[in-house]
Amino acid sequence: MIDIHCHPLAGVDDGPEAFEMSVAMAKMAAADGVTHLVATPHCNYRYPFDPEVNQAKVAELQAGVGDAPKLLLGCDFHLSYENIQQLVDGGGRRFTINQTAYLLVELDEHFVPQQFDQVFYQIQVAGFTPILTHPERNPVCARRPELLSSWVVR
Repeated sequence: MIDIHCHPLAGVDDGPEAFEMSVAMAKMAAADGVTHLVATPHCNYRYPFDPEVNQAKVAELQAGVGDAPKLLLGCDFHLSYENIQQLVDGGGRRFTINQTAYLLVELDEHFVPQQFDQVFYQIQVAGFTPILTHPERNPVCARRPELLSSWVVR
């Protein structure tokens, strides 16, 4: 089993404060059958995403837990103008799950931007497969689940 959205890195946004708690989280995941755990720090105005710093934290955590689970880096990519420009201008793989084409996209917790369909399309044209993180938290998606269906069939 692969957990593609987790915040296990100590001292990084939603992660635990202490490294020991990070190790405990990863070991609990492994005990529950998780073979791969993707650390997904946020990438937004409040929490800038630094892949080098976060990759070092992933390596440190991997050393702390041993071989299982296998730890990978991704991010919880917020749809801001600056982030989207970095993504489509050629530097996007640094935001994806383990530098693949899969990109976790975080919606705002209160609305869906009017241009979201266009942005979603731009992400795909740039060669990425967007994966929405926790759409259930967004009231627009909750009221209009057909939006989610329309994004899936693209």
